[in-house]
Amino acid sequence: MIVGIDLGGMSAKAACLSGAELTEKARTETSASNSPEETAFALAQLSMRAAELAGVPFEEVEAIGIGSPGIIDGAAGTVVRWYNFGWKDVPLAKLVSEHTKRPVFVLNDANAAALGEARYGAGKAYRDCALLTIGTGIGSGIILDGKLFEGFKSAGTEFGHTVIRQNGERCSCGRKGCYEMYASATALIRLTKEEMTRSRTSLMWRFAKSLDEVDGRTAFCAAAVGDASAKLVLSEFISALGDGIVNLVNLLRPQAVLIGGGVSAAGDDLIKPLREYVYPRLFVSEEYAPFDLIRASLGNDAGLFGAAAYARERLH
Repeated sequence: MIVGIDLGGMSAKAACLSGAELTEKARTETSASNSPEETAFALAQLSMRAAELAGVPFEEVEAIGIGSPGIIDGAAGTVVRWYNFGWKDVPLAKLVSEHTKRPVFVLNDANAAALGEARYGAGKAYRDCALLTIGTGIGSGIILDGKLFEGFKSAGTEFGHTVIRQNGERCSCGRKGCYEMYASATALIRLTKEEMTRSRTSLMWRFAKSLDEVDGRTAFCAAAVGDASAKLVLSEFISALGDGIVNLVNLLRPQAVLIGGGVSAAGDDLIKPLREYVYPRLFVSEEYAPFDLIRASLGNDAGLFGAAAYARERLH
């Protein structure tokens, strides 16, 4: 039995991976005010609680996998930097292992989600696939020849910080024109607010009574009832999202790109026009090298699946 943990800035959740299914999830709060040692102890307790909920003696747990935000050295099990928590060179695997007496493995949370989808979700049918998680930023993970690709010292696959607009919007990373500044949920919300400000008659005002109520669904809802302003917003957003996907496919030519994160809840309203934008722009045609652009299927559980899969594969 393997325990997977999905560590976040406000909470962490854990579950046991039994076959291809997750058992009941355990949860705990997390906080930047807690020390790394305190967080590690909480994660150890969480893993024990997950085993209890699964009806499994903790002695039967073979290993623990943790998907964590930040820059992760997977080989060392170290959180090299997690800016939101102010962590630097935190030996998270070692700290949790000291409490659990079990092997512990740590990987980046976006990589965990990609591995989860590849092993248990929408990516199962492919040897080569990539996951883009469209949320506050853009998380990305890549599977090549059936294996998670992390780059040198697990420092690669930060696709959200590739530039698609020269001298564009300044990103939190310090550069200008990064992909996530134009194709994240944050970018979609910004575009929606800007268009609503320009067009007071837009039907988007029906779905968000004030700019503070705007979310990633607002433009999709208004476009579904024919609002021209909302369609302009989505056209710009899908073009930006699509440009990045074309770059990724032209570089690596995976068999599929999976779209996850909150924006993916729009389903075919997102995926269909995205396909229409991407396919004609691929350097090598889809007819020659078949390529699928699909929605991820595991939702918020992808990281749990992937963390457990990572631990299982590293263990054996």
